[in-house]
Amino acid sequence: MPIKSLFENAVFNWVLISSIVILMIITNGILALKTIEDLSSTQNSLYNTGDIIVELDDLHNLVLMAETGQRGYLLTEITEYLTPYQDALGRLCAQLNDTKKLRSEVPGQAKRIASLILLVEQKINELTKTVELALAEKEKSALKQVMTGRGRDLYKELRAELEQIKTLEINYRNSLFTVLSAVEREAKATFIISGITSALLLLGLAFFAKLNARSEAKHRLQLEQQNEMLAEKVAMRTKELTLYSDELSRSNRELEDFAFVASHDLQEPLRKIRAFGDRLRSNYGQLLDKTGADYINRMGNAAERMSNLINDLLEFSRISTRGKPFIAVSLQPVIESIIEDLEISIKESNASIVLGALPIINADPSQMHHLFINLISNAIKFRQPDIKPVVEIQYCQAEVAMEQWHIITVKDNGIGFEQEFADKIFVPFQRLHARAEYKGTGIGLAICRRIVERHGGKISARSELGHGTLFRIEIPVDNALINIIGDNLNAQQ
Repeated sequence: MPIKSLFENAVFNWVLISSIVILMIITNGILALKTIEDLSSTQNSLYNTGDIIVELDDLHNLVLMAETGQRGYLLTEITEYLTPYQDALGRLCAQLNDTKKLRSEVPGQAKRIASLILLVEQKINELTKTVELALAEKEKSALKQVMTGRGRDLYKELRAELEQIKTLEINYRNSLFTVLSAVEREAKATFIISGITSALLLLGLAFFAKLNARSEAKHRLQLEQQNEMLAEKVAMRTKELTLYSDELSRSNRELEDFAFVASHDLQEPLRKIRAFGDRLRSNYGQLLDKTGADYINRMGNAAERMSNLINDLLEFSRISTRGKPFIAVSLQPVIESIIEDLEISIKESNASIVLGALPIINADPSQMHHLFINLISNAIKFRQPDIKPVVEIQYCQAEVAMEQWHIITVKDNGIGFEQEFADKIFVPFQRLHARAEYKGTGIGLAICRRIVERHGGKISARSELGHGTLFRIEIPVDNALINIIGDNLNAQQ
């Protein structure tokens, strides 16, 4: 049987076992939760009805204590009897507040408890009135009040209401005990069922484990053979990749050496062209007509553009190979120093730089300087006529795909461009305007993109013709690994 089929059978068996185990666990869990919930609900109801019975008994006892103290004082006129009366009366008020908070589960019990509380309050008023009359030395009036039988009648009504409430609560409690016994029997049955199913599951697991052990023994040899073949292929592929990596490193070194030599060899004739041009202009300028002077100026300008282009190309090629290790860089002083460097062009254009609070990031400080000086100088250069340029630099931190990113935006109110050219501006030598309109080599934004990509980020532009441009720079907060990989590549090269 092929290894794939054996593997699929083993996976199917374990999926079947896992499904059965999970199903049984869920079923047992649901039964256990239901039993626990029923037990908890029944016990809470028992606690509640028990509390109600105790509270009612306490209320009844306090009424009796207060009435006993009242009658003792009225019959003997001994003030010592007022002490238990007053104590019972004070506790009775607190007990009434507790009784008002009772919440019975028996239907109609709330109205009965409210009626009982009303009778108790009336009884308290009757006791208080007779004692006040006695204290005012109106014993006859007090005794007359007692002899009316109003207090006795109130007590009878109170006791009858109390007995009815207690009887209903006791009956309800007895029914709860019956329910509790049934729930306990269900819990025992549930636990027995869980034990039986657990034992069956263990037996099933043992059976399938034995089957899997037999099937594993059959295809283990095949897997080992396949592993040996794969190991040989991996070794061959690793060797090929190592050779390719060495070749790539050698090629990069040769390209860098070629770029350095080419830039040096190209700069030398350019320097001679500019030097001889300057000599012609200074020594023979008076002998040349306007056309000859224009030719010399054009030659000098072309040589200067060629020199700038060579320097930019060399810098573009060295972003990754000659970059410095990343360190903690505070962007605030970096951009403040750029503003000082661009002081003349800022004053000439009457530009305003709005600088928000900027972070400390893990980066190459010199490349950060180059990145932002390119963006800010472009914002000033590509300004609209007769409109004061405003450059806003803002920062925020955002989470994208469970990763934290530094988001830095550079926004201007310049000439802008059509959004369809948003990708073209980052390609070397791609210009949207004639060289006569705006100076430059057309490689500045390409360098910006290489710098941001070296830091593991990305740069994008959003613009509208005549309404300015917004450059968005996104750099991961944790780009230490990118720095280590880059350093290793540089070391190999």
